[in-house]
Amino acid sequence: MSIRDLQRLLNSRSAESPTDYEEDDDDDEIENVGEWHQTWFAPHKEPQQPGVELLMGGEFGSVSSKIRSRRNKRNISRMILDQSSRPRGAISRENMTSDLIPNTNGTAVASYAANVYCGQFSKDYSFYYTCCQDFRLHIYDMTSPPSPYMRRPRNLRRSATGVWDDSDRDHDTTLKILKTIQGCTGRWTITDSHLSPDNERQVISPTVYMTSTLDSSVTQTPIRFQDPNQRQRARTHWGWDEDSFGIWSCRFSADGNEVVAGGSGQIFVYDLLADRRTVKIIAHEDDVNSCCWADTASGNVLISASDDTFLKVWDRRSLGASRKPSGVLVGHTEGITNVSAKGDGRYIISNGKDQALRLWDLRKMCSSEDFDNGANRDYRLHGFDYRYGHYPKPKRAAHPRDCSVMTYRGHAVLRTLIRCHFSPAETTGGQYIYSGSADGKIHIWSLDGRIVQVLDRSKTSAMTFDPSAEEYTLPNSTRNTVCVRDVSWNGNEPVMMSAGWDGGQSLSKSVVARHEWKGLSKMSYGLEDWMEKQNIERDERAARTRRTLRVPGAFDADEDD
Repeated sequence: MSIRDLQRLLNSRSAESPTDYEEDDDDDEIENVGEWHQTWFAPHKEPQQPGVELLMGGEFGSVSSKIRSRRNKRNISRMILDQSSRPRGAISRENMTSDLIPNTNGTAVASYAANVYCGQFSKDYSFYYTCCQDFRLHIYDMTSPPSPYMRRPRNLRRSATGVWDDSDRDHDTTLKILKTIQGCTGRWTITDSHLSPDNERQVISPTVYMTSTLDSSVTQTPIRFQDPNQRQRARTHWGWDEDSFGIWSCRFSADGNEVVAGGSGQIFVYDLLADRRTVKIIAHEDDVNSCCWADTASGNVLISASDDTFLKVWDRRSLGASRKPSGVLVGHTEGITNVSAKGDGRYIISNGKDQALRLWDLRKMCSSEDFDNGANRDYRLHGFDYRYGHYPKPKRAAHPRDCSVMTYRGHAVLRTLIRCHFSPAETTGGQYIYSGSADGKIHIWSLDGRIVQVLDRSKTSAMTFDPSAEEYTLPNSTRNTVCVRDVSWNGNEPVMMSAGWDGGQSLSKSVVARHEWKGLSKMSYGLEDWMEKQNIERDERAARTRRTLRVPGAFDADEDD
C-alpha cells in the first residue's frame, strides 16, 4: 500500500465538509443494497440508432456483409464457390468471417497456482502471453494446435538453499511453451503488460521492466520513472517520500522508442533511446488505471482513464509543454478500469465500475474549458468499493454531461480491473465489442448495442478435452463463480482466449480457456433447435422492419380487430 492509499483512507469522503456537495448532497448515498451483481440498468435488446449508423457508416468494416447478415442471406460455402466468377477479384476475408463469433464455453489449455492479470495475443497472432501474480510471464506458440493433455509426474528437486522445490506443479498446459520469464518482484502483482510494435520486446508494470519475448535472453532492463535525485530525498511519513507512486498501466509508442505509463494520478513518458524520463504530468485526481494510444499508426493521441471517472485526451506533441488535456470524455459515474482503442484515432471504449461499457468518438469530447466550468462534477457513490463484488443502486445511469456515443451493459465490472476490447479488424472490421466479467461470463456486443453472444466460463471443459472436438455439455456446475479479467480475440481464426480466476476448490487459482467458433455439427444442440432459433430471429427482423417502414395510418397484420 502506497502513501497515497493511506492518505486516501485517512481522508475518506465520509469526513469531507458537507459544503463540498451542496447540490443533491443526499443523492449519492448508497441505498437498496440488493443481491450480488444486481443489474440496475438492463442491456439493450433492440438495435440502437447511433450504433446502427456507425455499423452502416463504413468505419467498422464492409457494409455489404452487414446488409447480408441483417437479411440472413449469408452463405459462406456459396460465397467461396462464386469467387471464380466475381469480376472484381476474390472476396475479402472479412465478408466470409465477420459472422463467425466464438460460440463455445471453452476448454482449459493452461492453469496456474497464481492469478492471471494479463492474457493477450501478439499483434501477428503468432503467440499468446500471460502475466501472473507470481511475476511470471508465459509465452505460448499459437501456430500449432494444443497437444493432448498428459499429466506430468511429480518432480521434486532440492534447490540451492536445501529446500525441496515443487514449482513445476504450479503451471500446467497443453500449449507449446516458447518462453517463461521470472519477472522482478514488485508490489502485489503484475498490473499490466504491452508488446512493442515488432513483437520482440515487452514491458511490464508496476515496477516497470522491459524484456525480450522470443529469444533465449531473460535479461530485464529497468525503466525508472522516478525523479533522478529521488534516492537522496529525505523520507517523510511511514518511510515514503513525496514522489512515491505506483504504475498501473504501460504502453509502447507507435515507433517503439518510448514507453508511456500511468499511475497514481500521473502520466509519464520515457525515452528508451535517451534512457531518461522526458514527461511527467499530474493528469488526474485519482489513480490512472489504464492508458492507450488512440491512433496505432502515429501514436500522437494518448488516452488516460482514471478512478476519478474521467478519460482525458492528450496530444503527445504538446504533452511536455501543456499541462491541460486536449479534451475530456465525460460519462462514467464511477472509476474506469480499462480503456481500449480501435486504432483509427477516433473511436475508443472504456469499462467502468458503474457497470457500463461506453463507446466514445474523440470528435465529440468535452473541451478543457467546459470541463473546468462544470463538467468535472463528481457523481461517485460514497463508500462504494468494487473489490467487494457488489454495486449498490446508483442515482444516475450516466453523468449529466455524458458525451459517449453508445453504452453497453450486462456484465459485472467488479473484484478487479476488468478489460474490454474491439474485435479484430482483419476478420470482423471491429464491429463487435467484448469484455470479461466478474460473473464468469464473456459478453460480446454488436456495435448497435445488442448482446450477440455470452460465453460461460463456469461450463468450461477440463484440460483433458480436445478444444476442437464436438462441444461437450457439462452438467449444472456447483463451483464458485469464475472472474474473467482479460479476453483476447484471434484475428486469424474465430478463436478467443480468456484468463479467469477460478473461485472453486481447485488447486489452480487461474485457468486460461480456448473458445472456438464451431458449426452445427459440433454443437450440443440439434438441427431442430437451430431451425427454431433461425425462425425466431427471422420474425424479430421482420418486426423491426415493419416498425421502421410503418406508414402513418396503416394497419399491422397482427393488430386486434
